[in-house]
Amino acid sequence: MEKEEIRKLFPYLKSGKIYFNHASVGPMPSNVAEALNRYAKQRSAGVINNYKQFLLVNLRTKKKLAKLLHCPAENIAWGFNVGSAMSMLAQGLNFKSGDRIILGDIEFPSNVYPFLNLRHKGVEVDFVKSENGILKIEDYEKLITPKTKLISVSLVQFLTGFKIDLKKLGEICNRENIVLAVDAIQAAGAVNIDLKNLNVDFLTGGAQKWLLGLQGLAYFYVSSKLQEILQPSIVGWQSVANPWSLLNYDLTFPNNANKYLTGTPNVAGIFALNKSLDVFLNYGLENVFADLHVNVKYLMNKLVEVGLSPLLLTEPDSSLSGIVSVNVQDSDRIKEELAEQNIIVETREGLLRISPHFYNTREEIDAFLDALRKII
Repeated sequence: MEKEEIRKLFPYLKSGKIYFNHASVGPMPSNVAEALNRYAKQRSAGVINNYKQFLLVNLRTKKKLAKLLHCPAENIAWGFNVGSAMSMLAQGLNFKSGDRIILGDIEFPSNVYPFLNLRHKGVEVDFVKSENGILKIEDYEKLITPKTKLISVSLVQFLTGFKIDLKKLGEICNRENIVLAVDAIQAAGAVNIDLKNLNVDFLTGGAQKWLLGLQGLAYFYVSSKLQEILQPSIVGWQSVANPWSLLNYDLTFPNNANKYLTGTPNVAGIFALNKSLDVFLNYGLENVFADLHVNVKYLMNKLVEVGLSPLLLTEPDSSLSGIVSVNVQDSDRIKEELAEQNIIVETREGLLRISPHFYNTREEIDAFLDALRKII
């Protein structure tokens, strides 16, 4: 599909709104809304019990997501949010008193609290200190001890947009026999993730941001190697190899990521994600990531002309994502005044956070910058 065809999928654009807040929640494309309407009609006035159709959509959605992540579909399972997925990981590994975990000091809480919750078991958490919103690989490596069992990191930091060198970190973790977990909620749909070429054991993200889906649906990838040692910490009727043998009570887990399911997932969310992923696949994943990168570079360079200095301005292109953050005075006031002009951005921890997507245009960026000049 061409860019103009993609843009027609976003009805909000007709109102003149400029939406640069995909790092918070993405707008729902019209094909997603239509799929949800069909689903609602089935459940209210049609087949009603449409579970058989769901099974087909579920499989299709996993296969599409597997293309995005470059991994086997059978290594993917569904959750409800990143926090629950990370908690499942934290509780499913056999941590012992004295074991250590390494985290960054600017991680979103969903990638921190599940591991701090292990302190009652005697597990210690070491924090890498960031510098100007950047987490350096060498600082993770310095904190590694023989007791380090896991490193968890966001591929893209929610606050600054910094993208870590996951390949290098994965090589270190593989060498030291450390589990590497990744929060990809700010990365999937914005930057390329090639799990077949990364030593990542666990990766999770949500559907509601860059993937343009619904809140309340998360996905997680568990490598085949990790599945050998990660015990299901919460089980339900969907966790077993033969879930429809209802009275057999055979707690035999399948040889795939479905062992980490519990019960019925967010069915409506999966119907929605199935269609939102079509937006990316129909436009071409390489085109998505290339166009978003062009938008981000253009935005950063133009912010300099306005007199602002994006946090990652001097970082290499490989460290950039879809998030551009700048340190400005009265960031909340600026956000509100932009919203009055139908331009939507966000603030986080005093920073003005701007997050356009691949379908946004240079003209929209210019209009945002013109408005920004008048109010800073």
